[in-house]
Amino acid sequence: MARNSETDAVHYHAQALSRGLNVLEILARGRSPQTIADFHEHTGMPKSTLVRLLSVLDREEYVVRVDERPAYRLGHKVQLLSDAYVAQLDISQVAGHYLEELAGETSQTGNLGLLDGDQVLHVCVREPDRALRYASAAGHRAPAYVSGLGKVLLAVLDADEVAAHVPAEPFPAYTDRTITSLAAFQRELRTTLRRGYGFDDNESSTGLRCLAVPVSVRGEVLAAVSVSGPAAEFGLEEQKRYLTVLGRVASGLAGDADVVAVLEYLRSSLMRSAIEPVG
Repeated sequence: MARNSETDAVHYHAQALSRGLNVLEILARGRSPQTIADFHEHTGMPKSTLVRLLSVLDREEYVVRVDERPAYRLGHKVQLLSDAYVAQLDISQVAGHYLEELAGETSQTGNLGLLDGDQVLHVCVREPDRALRYASAAGHRAPAYVSGLGKVLLAVLDADEVAAHVPAEPFPAYTDRTITSLAAFQRELRTTLRRGYGFDDNESSTGLRCLAVPVSVRGEVLAAVSVSGPAAEFGLEEQKRYLTVLGRVASGLAGDADVVAVLEYLRSSLMRSAIEPVG
C-alpha cells in the first residue's frame, strides 16, 4: 500500500510539473497576458487546477498577475532561465556537426559567419581532411565586400544601408578582380539577392573562391554559411553540387533551436557593440 501511495505521489508531481510547463509555453507563445479562460481553452484543464498552478508559478515568480480578471504574463525568473540557456550554448558545439558535414561532403572549408560592421565574423569553421585547403578559424574576420558571406548578409539590406558596411571609395583592391566602387558593389548585391547565393570569385585572394547561402529564420537572414577553397575546384558542376549541400546545411542550421538561439544572441551582441559609445 505504501509503495502504491509513493508511486501515486510521483505521478501526481510529474503531472503537475508537465501542466505547469504547458502553462508557461502558452504564455511564451502569446502576445498578451492570458486569463484563466484562455488557459482552459488551450489546455482543457479544469479551471480549479489552473488556479492552483498559476498560484504556485506566481509565488515562485515565473508568472506575474497583471489584473483582476485575473490575467498573467511571464515573470522575471523565466528570463534567468533564458539567459542561462543561451550562456551555456557554444556555437562551435551546436553548429559544428553541420559544418563538419559541409566540409566532409564538399572537401572544402565550411564557414558560418555574421555581419559585424564592415566585416564578416566567422563564428564556426570546419576544415576538410586534406592537405590543400583554405585555412581559417573561428574568430577570423574578413572585409564584407570581398566575402561570399558578406555579400549574402549585405544583399538583404536596403541600398542606403550598405554604405555603412563598406570602406570609402575606392575600396582597397586585394586582387585585380576586387570590386572597388559602391555602384558596382550594389549591382553585385542585386545579383546575389536574385540568384540566392554569394560568390567570391578570386576577389579576396587570387586562387580562392567562395560560395555562400543565407541561414534564414522566419523570413530573416540571421547568418550565412559558405564553402571556400581552391578556385580550380569551383567549376560550374562543382558549384551546383556545393550549393545543393550548402542549402541542406543552411536548412539544418535554421531548423535547430539551439543554433538559432546562440546566433540571435551573438548577432544582438555585435549590434549592441556597434552602437555603444566608446569611452
